[in-house]
Amino acid sequence: MTRLTATPAASRRSILLLSLATFTSMSTQRICDAMLPELSRVFAVGLPQAARVVSVFAIVYGVLQLFYGPLGDRLGKFRVIAWATLACSLGNLLAVFAGSLEMLVFSRMLVAVFAAAIIPLALAWLGDVAEPGQLQETIARVGLGTALGVGSGQLLGGLLTDWLGWRWAFGLLALLFALVGLLLLRDLAHQAPAPPRTAPPSHFLAQVGGLLAQPWPRTILLVGILEGGAGFGALALWASHLHHALGFSLSAAGAVVALFGLGGVAYMAAARPLIRRLGPPTLARLGSLLVLVCALVIGFAPDGRPAIPASLVAGFGFFAFHNVMQAAAAQMAPAARGSAVALFAASLFLGQSVGVTLAASAAARIGAAPVIALGGLVLAVLGVWFAHRLQQRESTAA
Repeated sequence: MTRLTATPAASRRSILLLSLATFTSMSTQRICDAMLPELSRVFAVGLPQAARVVSVFAIVYGVLQLFYGPLGDRLGKFRVIAWATLACSLGNLLAVFAGSLEMLVFSRMLVAVFAAAIIPLALAWLGDVAEPGQLQETIARVGLGTALGVGSGQLLGGLLTDWLGWRWAFGLLALLFALVGLLLLRDLAHQAPAPPRTAPPSHFLAQVGGLLAQPWPRTILLVGILEGGAGFGALALWASHLHHALGFSLSAAGAVVALFGLGGVAYMAAARPLIRRLGPPTLARLGSLLVLVCALVIGFAPDGRPAIPASLVAGFGFFAFHNVMQAAAAQMAPAARGSAVALFAASLFLGQSVGVTLAASAAARIGAAPVIALGGLVLAVLGVWFAHRLQQRESTAA
């Protein structure tokens, strides 16, 4: 594959399209967060049962990434992303016509089957084309789409549920996936073919075994599991907490939580100077501690006003930490990058699925506020610990 600096115009176009794809993929992951109370009411089930539209999606999404990693290495990462994006429109179209919670969960599973390819293979493709010293900055450019997708999914989920009904949210996603998928396929036709392999890739299980035999990849994968559970798991409760405890409407709660994604956008916009000035260990430490402070504010503030800036700052901090993790994952196995990044992403979203289930169950017993605070605490401890390990590794390499 041609390096990023060799074909700047083509690479910029492809990176922009990948950012649109990750935006749509992340939007579909978070679209149900703000609509959980409404789904609970419409289908006459408890919040933990309604949360299956989030947790089951995350389970399927996480497991299927183990399939797409080696598939991308064999068939071409960009090609697989393009077709998977187009296919995601089918599952969202099915969700529009779901007549029961079981059918809605099934449609979410179908979307997850294809959406699992998009973000991990996008990161792996960037690892192939970007210069190593510019990888974290390049990932941040595509990460703009991911960060916007977090906030937009939650915002659209709340707004459309309040104004038009929850089905409209899935109709919009079906349209977006179809458009972005067609644009990716068009761009694929203009890309230079990748150079032929000099040797066939090793078996996926052999690749996994090789990764797990090394301490550093094991560390990255463990952090991915815990980050997914503490970060995205607790995040799924924010909108419900604002709605039930602080009196926000669903659309207002979705808008406040959408500031989390906007904070991520702010980090991505400022990533280049921050990475160069602070370095990855400091970004991981600072970002995770910011999430803790903001989680305490959102969970225990007596009224909703402090939640507005807190959600914004929390997004900035979370994506600062997550960007460090993405760059580390993209570099841990260059010879089988698709499989390695897919394994990291699977760890992240399997952690999310467990985290959402545990968080929803715990919130039903002790309330959402302590669960939100605990998620922030776990993420802060995780970020400080990983920053320490990263500094040790950099010192050894020097």
